[in-house]
Amino acid sequence: MSSQFGFIDIILLAMFAGFIILRLRNILGRKTGHQGKPMSRYFPKGVEVLKDIENNEAIKTGNVDEEVKKQFLKGAEIAYEQIITSFAKGDKKSLKSLLGQNMFKDFSDAIDDRKSKNIKNETTFIGVKSSKVLEFKKIENIYKVTVNFVSEIITCVKDKDNNIIEGNPDTIKTVNDIWKFSKNMWSQDPTWYLVETTNK
Repeated sequence: MSSQFGFIDIILLAMFAGFIILRLRNILGRKTGHQGKPMSRYFPKGVEVLKDIENNEAIKTGNVDEEVKKQFLKGAEIAYEQIITSFAKGDKKSLKSLLGQNMFKDFSDAIDDRKSKNIKNETTFIGVKSSKVLEFKKIENIYKVTVNFVSEIITCVKDKDNNIIEGNPDTIKTVNDIWKFSKNMWSQDPTWYLVETTNK
């Protein structure tokens, strides 16, 4: 009789353990990568965006869920401001977690060149006037999303004697940028990296 109860206890414990494992799996599966690199917080719903955006036609015809695009762009705008201000400050550490390898080298070289010439960049980011997803591409295992940012910035470049050699510290300039963000769909890293920039 006691051996029968022992057998039932074992089955119940096994079922309970299985239930706990499944619950843990579900909880861990819902994590968005906040424990990872800083970029993850800028694109909290990047995966959902990719589920809804399947091809360029979806964007052209306006079939992409507007709320999904809004969430993605919200993160993209934060990353956009962070990259611009970090570059102006010469903050390579922040830039490295936001840029693709080739893009980081370009930014890093520009910062080094600035330092070697004793030039400093003073930038005040006013804000993003508009942002729009222009294109989505999936090339093998790589996702690429192109975003058009229109922003307002005050910027000027000064020499070692604090003389202005470019820009105007009293003028707000409208900037029209097209940036391309990329992510490896197979990677556990949730980061979207900036891989290309152009100006309109």
